Amino acid sequence: MNQQQLHQHFTQHYVDLAQARLGGETLACSDDFFAEMENLIKPGRGVFIEDKYTDRGKWMDGWESRRSYGRDNGRDEDWCVIRLGVAGVIRGVDVDTNHFKGNAPQSIMVEATNTTGSPENAEWRVIVAQSDTNAHSQNLFEVDSDQVWTHVRITMFPDGGIARFRVYGDPVLDMNNFVAGELIDLAAIKNGARALMCSDMFFSDKNNLIMPGRGVNMGDGWETKRRRDPGPDWSVVKLATRGVIKKAIIDTAHFKGNFPDTFSLEGCVSDDETVLAGEAQWQSVIERTKLFADREHLFIDEICNNETAFTHVRLNIFPDGGVSRMRLFGSIA
Repeated sequence: MNQQQLHQHFTQHYVDLAQARLGGETLACSDDFFAEMENLIKPGRGVFIEDKYTDRGKWMDGWESRRSYGRDNGRDEDWCVIRLGVAGVIRGVDVDTNHFKGNAPQSIMVEATNTTGSPENAEWRVIVAQSDTNAHSQNLFEVDSDQVWTHVRITMFPDGGIARFRVYGDPVLDMNNFVAGELIDLAAIKNGARALMCSDMFFSDKNNLIMPGRGVNMGDGWETKRRRDPGPDWSVVKLATRGVIKKAIIDTAHFKGNFPDTFSLEGCVSDDETVLAGEAQWQSVIERTKLFADREHLFIDEICNNETAFTHVRLNIFPDGGVSRMRLFGSIA
Protein backbone atom coordinates (compact mmCIF):
# COMPACT_ATOMS: atom_id res chain seq x y z
CA MET A 1 0.00 0.00 0.00
CA ASN A 2 1.15 3.55 -0.67
CA GLN A 3 1.15 6.23 2.03
CA GLN A 4 -2.37 7.46 1.24
CA GLN A 5 -3.76 3.93 1.29
CA LEU A 6 -1.95 3.18 4.56
CA HIS A 7 -3.42 6.28 6.18
CA GLN A 8 -6.93 5.31 5.11
CA HIS A 9 -6.39 1.74 6.28
CA PHE A 10 -5.07 2.78 9.71
CA THR A 11 -7.77 5.38 10.41
CA GLN A 12 -10.66 3.20 9.21
CA HIS A 13 -9.70 -0.04 10.94
CA TYR A 14 -7.69 0.86 14.03
CA VAL A 15 -7.58 3.19 17.03
CA ASP A 16 -4.88 5.71 17.92
CA LEU A 17 -3.79 4.11 21.20
CA ALA A 18 -1.52 7.02 22.16
CA GLN A 19 -3.99 9.90 21.84
CA ALA A 20 -4.34 12.17 24.85
CA ARG A 21 -8.14 11.83 25.03
CA LEU A 22 -7.69 8.10 25.73
CA GLY A 23 -5.21 8.87 28.50
CA GLY A 24 -2.01 8.74 26.45
CA GLU A 25 0.85 10.57 28.14
CA THR A 26 4.32 11.72 27.16
CA LEU A 27 6.50 10.65 30.08
CA ALA A 28 10.03 11.81 29.23
CA CYS A 29 12.25 12.95 26.39
CA SER A 30 15.89 13.69 25.75
CA ASP A 31 15.26 17.31 24.80
CA ASP A 32 12.31 19.57 23.92
CA PHE A 33 14.03 22.93 23.90
CA PHE A 34 11.99 24.50 21.08
CA ALA A 35 8.61 22.75 21.40
CA GLU A 36 7.14 20.55 24.13
CA MET A 37 6.82 16.78 23.82
CA GLU A 38 3.17 16.95 24.97
CA ASN A 39 2.20 18.31 21.55
CA LEU A 40 2.97 14.92 19.96
CA ILE A 41 -0.31 13.32 21.03
CA LYS A 42 -2.68 16.28 20.69
CA PRO A 43 -5.55 16.20 18.15
CA GLY A 44 -5.14 17.35 14.57
CA ARG A 45 -1.98 17.59 12.50
CA GLY A 46 -0.53 20.72 14.06
CA VAL A 47 -0.83 24.30 12.88
CA PHE A 48 1.65 26.94 11.75
CA ILE A 49 1.49 30.59 12.85
CA GLU A 50 3.79 32.73 10.70
CA ASP A 51 4.91 35.41 13.14
CA LYS A 52 4.62 33.58 16.45
CA TYR A 53 7.87 33.29 18.42
CA THR A 54 8.88 32.46 21.98
CA ASP A 55 11.99 33.51 23.89
CA ARG A 56 13.60 30.27 22.63
CA GLY A 57 12.82 30.77 18.96
CA LYS A 58 10.05 30.01 16.49
CA TRP A 59 6.87 28.63 18.06
CA MET A 60 6.08 25.20 16.62
CA ASP A 61 3.06 22.99 17.19
CA GLY A 62 4.91 19.73 17.80
CA TRP A 63 7.93 18.28 19.57
CA GLU A 64 11.21 19.93 18.58
CA SER A 65 14.69 19.48 20.04
CA ARG A 66 17.68 21.77 19.78
CA ARG A 67 20.43 21.08 17.22
CA SER A 68 22.48 18.15 18.44
CA TYR A 69 25.94 19.43 17.62
CA GLY A 70 25.73 22.04 20.37
CA ARG A 71 24.99 19.65 23.21
CA ASP A 72 27.23 18.80 26.10
CA ASN A 73 26.28 15.11 26.08
CA GLY A 74 27.23 14.63 22.43
CA ARG A 75 24.08 12.63 21.58
CA ASP A 76 23.28 12.04 17.93
CA GLU A 77 19.62 11.16 18.44
CA ASP A 78 16.59 12.38 20.42
CA TRP A 79 13.88 10.24 21.98
CA CYS A 80 10.49 10.50 23.63
CA VAL A 81 8.69 7.87 25.75
CA ILE A 82 4.88 7.68 25.58
CA ARG A 83 2.54 5.69 27.80
CA LEU A 84 -0.34 4.44 25.69
CA GLY A 85 -3.82 5.49 26.79
CA VAL A 86 -4.90 1.86 26.41
CA ALA A 87 -2.71 -1.20 26.00
CA GLY A 88 -3.04 -2.91 22.66
CA VAL A 89 -1.62 -4.63 19.61
CA ILE A 90 0.11 -2.03 17.43
CA ARG A 91 -0.56 -2.30 13.69
CA GLY A 92 1.09 0.88 12.43
CA VAL A 93 2.43 4.33 13.28
CA ASP A 94 2.22 7.78 11.71
CA VAL A 95 5.20 10.10 12.22
CA ASP A 96 3.75 13.41 11.04
CA THR A 97 6.27 16.18 10.31
CA ASN A 98 3.59 18.66 9.22
CA HIS A 99 5.05 22.22 8.96
CA PHE A 100 8.52 20.95 9.89
CA LYS A 101 10.13 21.74 6.54
CA GLY A 102 13.73 22.65 7.34
CA ASN A 103 13.95 20.99 10.73
CA ALA A 104 12.44 17.50 10.34
CA PRO A 105 14.50 14.48 11.47
CA GLN A 106 16.44 12.57 8.85
CA SER A 107 15.14 9.23 10.13
CA ILE A 108 13.21 7.66 13.00
CA MET A 109 12.96 4.41 14.94
CA VAL A 110 10.08 3.15 17.13
CA GLU A 111 10.39 0.72 20.05
CA ALA A 112 7.75 -0.71 22.39
CA THR A 113 7.53 -2.43 25.76
CA ASN A 114 4.91 -3.97 28.04
CA THR A 115 5.37 -3.04 31.67
CA THR A 116 3.35 -2.16 34.75
CA GLY A 117 6.35 -0.47 36.30
CA SER A 118 8.66 2.28 35.16
CA PRO A 119 9.57 2.04 31.47
CA GLU A 120 12.99 3.35 32.40
CA ASN A 121 14.03 -0.16 33.43
CA ALA A 122 11.95 -2.03 30.86
CA GLU A 123 13.15 -4.18 28.00
CA TRP A 124 12.45 -2.45 24.68
CA ARG A 125 11.82 -4.13 21.34
CA VAL A 126 12.14 -2.45 17.94
CA ILE A 127 8.80 -2.43 16.09
CA VAL A 128 9.83 0.04 13.35
CA ALA A 129 13.48 -0.19 12.31
CA GLN A 130 15.39 3.01 11.62
CA SER A 131 13.73 4.47 8.51
CA ASP A 132 14.04 7.65 6.51
CA THR A 133 11.37 10.32 6.92
CA ASN A 134 10.15 13.15 4.71
CA ALA A 135 9.71 16.74 5.86
CA HIS A 136 6.22 18.29 6.07
CA SER A 137 4.64 14.85 5.52
CA GLN A 138 2.81 11.98 7.13
CA ASN A 139 5.30 9.13 7.35
CA LEU A 140 3.37 5.87 7.84
CA PHE A 141 4.89 2.52 8.78
CA GLU A 142 3.25 -0.88 9.26
CA VAL A 143 4.05 -2.95 12.36
CA ASP A 144 4.20 -6.74 12.22
CA SER A 145 3.65 -7.92 15.80
CA ASP A 146 0.78 -9.54 17.71
CA GLN A 147 2.19 -8.67 21.13
CA VAL A 148 0.36 -6.33 23.50
CA TRP A 149 2.28 -3.15 24.35
CA THR A 150 1.81 -0.48 27.02
CA HIS A 151 4.52 2.07 26.09
CA VAL A 152 6.35 3.25 22.97
CA ARG A 153 9.58 5.16 22.45
CA ILE A 154 10.16 7.16 19.30
CA THR A 155 13.74 8.11 18.43
CA MET A 156 14.66 10.66 15.78
CA PHE A 157 18.07 10.90 14.15
CA PRO A 158 19.92 13.12 14.66
CA ASP A 159 17.46 15.74 15.98
CA GLY A 160 14.62 17.95 14.76
CA GLY A 161 10.86 18.21 15.03
CA ILE A 162 7.77 16.03 14.73
CA ALA A 163 4.29 17.54 14.78
CA ARG A 164 2.22 14.50 15.79
CA PHE A 165 2.79 10.82 16.53
CA ARG A 166 -0.05 8.32 16.06
CA VAL A 167 0.08 4.71 17.24
CA TYR A 168 -2.64 2.74 15.47
CA GLY A 169 -3.78 -0.63 16.76
CA ASP A 170 -6.35 -2.82 18.49
CA PRO A 171 -7.05 -2.03 22.16
CA VAL A 172 -7.05 -5.05 24.47
CA LEU A 173 -9.17 -5.72 27.57
CA ASP A 174 -7.10 -5.85 30.77
CA MET A 175 -8.96 -7.96 33.36
CA ASN A 176 -6.63 -6.66 36.07
CA ASN A 177 -8.68 -3.44 35.98
CA PHE A 178 -11.80 -5.20 37.32
CA VAL A 179 -12.92 -7.20 40.35
CA ALA A 180 -14.81 -10.50 40.16
CA GLY A 181 -18.47 -10.04 39.23
CA GLU A 182 -18.16 -6.37 38.29
CA LEU A 183 -20.19 -5.17 35.31
CA ILE A 184 -17.90 -3.66 32.68
CA ASP A 185 -18.64 -1.32 29.82
CA LEU A 186 -18.43 -3.78 26.96
CA ALA A 187 -18.59 -0.93 24.42
CA ALA A 188 -15.81 1.23 25.89
CA ILE A 189 -12.82 1.78 23.65
CA LYS A 190 -10.55 1.77 26.73
CA ASN A 191 -11.73 -1.75 27.52
CA GLY A 192 -10.93 -2.98 24.02
CA ALA A 193 -14.11 -2.22 22.05
CA ARG A 194 -13.84 -0.80 18.54
CA ALA A 195 -16.23 0.73 16.01
CA LEU A 196 -15.94 -1.56 12.99
CA MET A 197 -18.05 0.27 10.41
CA CYS A 198 -21.01 2.58 10.00
CA SER A 199 -23.44 3.76 7.35
CA ASP A 200 -22.18 7.36 7.46
CA MET A 201 -19.92 9.62 9.53
CA PHE A 202 -20.10 12.81 7.53
CA PHE A 203 -19.80 15.16 10.51
CA SER A 204 -17.82 13.14 13.06
CA ASP A 205 -16.01 9.85 13.54
CA LYS A 206 -17.69 6.56 14.47
CA ASN A 207 -15.22 5.87 17.30
CA ASN A 208 -16.38 8.98 19.19
CA LEU A 209 -19.43 6.94 20.18
CA ILE A 210 -17.34 4.75 22.51
CA MET A 211 -14.78 7.27 23.79
CA PRO A 212 -14.32 7.98 27.53
CA GLY A 213 -16.42 10.55 29.36
CA ARG A 214 -19.37 12.57 28.09
CA GLY A 215 -18.97 14.46 24.83
CA VAL A 216 -17.50 17.94 25.25
CA ASN A 217 -19.46 19.41 22.33
CA MET A 218 -21.55 18.39 19.33
CA GLY A 219 -18.42 17.49 17.36
CA ASP A 220 -17.41 14.97 20.00
CA GLY A 221 -19.94 12.30 19.03
CA TRP A 222 -21.07 10.28 16.03
CA GLU A 223 -23.17 12.35 13.63
CA THR A 224 -24.46 11.50 10.16
CA LYS A 225 -25.63 13.79 7.39
CA ARG A 226 -29.35 14.30 6.75
CA ARG A 227 -31.03 11.36 5.06
CA ARG A 228 -33.87 11.83 2.58
CA ASP A 229 -35.37 8.39 3.25
CA PRO A 230 -36.67 6.66 6.41
CA GLY A 231 -33.24 5.28 7.30
CA PRO A 232 -31.85 4.08 9.56
CA ASP A 233 -28.23 5.05 9.86
CA TRP A 234 -26.24 2.51 11.84
CA SER A 235 -22.93 1.87 13.55
CA VAL A 236 -21.44 -1.56 14.32
CA VAL A 237 -19.24 -1.92 17.41
CA LYS A 238 -17.09 -4.92 18.24
CA LEU A 239 -17.44 -5.43 22.00
CA ALA A 240 -14.42 -5.56 24.27
CA THR A 241 -15.16 -9.24 24.84
CA ARG A 242 -18.09 -11.57 24.41
CA GLY A 243 -20.56 -10.53 27.08
CA VAL A 244 -24.17 -10.31 28.31
CA ILE A 245 -25.63 -6.78 28.19
CA LYS A 246 -27.46 -5.82 31.40
CA LYS A 247 -27.65 -2.02 31.19
CA ALA A 248 -27.41 0.49 28.34
CA ILE A 249 -26.93 4.26 28.18
CA ILE A 250 -27.58 6.20 24.99
CA ASP A 251 -26.38 9.78 25.44
CA THR A 252 -27.46 12.57 23.07
CA ALA A 253 -25.45 15.26 24.92
CA HIS A 254 -25.22 18.51 22.88
CA PHE A 255 -27.45 17.13 20.11
CA LYS A 256 -30.47 19.41 20.46
CA GLY A 257 -31.78 19.99 16.94
CA ASN A 258 -30.24 16.95 15.31
CA PHE A 259 -30.71 14.00 17.67
CA PRO A 260 -32.29 10.84 16.23
CA ASP A 261 -36.04 10.47 16.62
CA THR A 262 -35.76 6.81 17.67
CA PHE A 263 -33.15 4.09 17.96
CA SER A 264 -32.84 0.33 18.26
CA LEU A 265 -29.99 -1.93 19.35
CA GLU A 266 -29.13 -5.37 18.00
CA GLY A 267 -26.48 -7.95 18.85
CA CYS A 268 -24.84 -10.93 17.19
CA VAL A 269 -22.26 -13.64 17.80
CA SER A 270 -19.82 -13.59 14.94
CA ASP A 271 -16.30 -12.87 13.74
CA ASP A 272 -15.25 -9.56 12.23
CA GLU A 273 -15.07 -10.88 8.67
CA THR A 274 -18.68 -12.11 8.72
CA VAL A 275 -19.90 -8.82 10.18
CA LEU A 276 -17.97 -6.75 7.66
CA ALA A 277 -19.38 -8.87 4.83
CA GLY A 278 -22.93 -8.11 6.02
CA GLU A 279 -23.67 -11.76 6.74
CA ALA A 280 -24.12 -11.65 10.55
CA GLN A 281 -27.40 -12.83 12.13
CA TRP A 282 -28.68 -9.99 14.30
CA GLN A 283 -30.95 -10.33 17.35
CA SER A 284 -32.86 -7.56 19.10
CA VAL A 285 -31.37 -6.14 22.30
CA ILE A 286 -33.55 -3.02 22.62
CA GLU A 287 -36.60 -2.55 20.42
CA ARG A 288 -37.14 0.72 18.57
CA THR A 289 -37.43 3.41 21.23
CA LYS A 290 -37.95 7.20 21.38
CA LEU A 291 -34.97 9.47 22.06
CA PHE A 292 -34.82 13.04 23.37
CA ALA A 293 -32.46 15.96 22.95
CA ASP A 294 -29.32 16.48 25.05
CA ARG A 295 -30.06 13.65 27.48
CA GLU A 296 -28.62 10.47 28.96
CA HIS A 297 -31.15 7.68 28.35
CA LEU A 298 -30.89 4.69 30.72
CA PHE A 299 -32.25 1.27 29.70
CA ILE A 300 -32.40 -1.80 31.96
CA ASP A 301 -35.88 -3.35 31.85
CA GLU A 302 -36.08 -2.59 28.11
CA ILE A 303 -33.24 -5.00 27.33
CA CYS A 304 -34.40 -8.25 25.77
CA ASN A 305 -32.10 -11.24 25.31
CA ASN A 306 -30.51 -10.18 28.58
CA GLU A 307 -29.13 -13.68 29.13
CA THR A 308 -27.56 -13.91 25.66
CA ALA A 309 -23.87 -13.22 25.13
CA PHE A 310 -22.91 -11.10 22.10
CA THR A 311 -19.64 -10.25 20.38
CA HIS A 312 -20.89 -7.28 18.29
CA VAL A 313 -23.72 -4.76 18.48
CA ARG A 314 -25.40 -2.55 15.89
CA LEU A 315 -26.87 0.79 16.93
CA ASN A 316 -29.62 1.90 14.51
CA ILE A 317 -30.78 5.53 14.52
CA PHE A 318 -33.98 6.61 12.74
CA PRO A 319 -33.76 8.35 10.40
CA ASP A 320 -30.36 9.96 11.07
CA GLY A 321 -28.67 12.40 13.46
CA GLY A 322 -26.12 12.39 16.22
CA VAL A 323 -25.41 10.33 19.34
CA SER A 324 -22.69 11.42 21.75
CA ARG A 325 -21.97 8.15 23.60
CA MET A 326 -23.16 4.56 23.92
CA ARG A 327 -22.44 2.62 27.11
CA LEU A 328 -23.25 -1.10 27.34
CA PHE A 329 -22.63 -2.53 30.80
CA GLY A 330 -22.58 -6.27 31.16
CA SER A 331 -20.89 -9.42 32.36
CA ILE A 332 -18.21 -11.38 30.56
CA ALA A 333 -19.41 -14.63 29.07
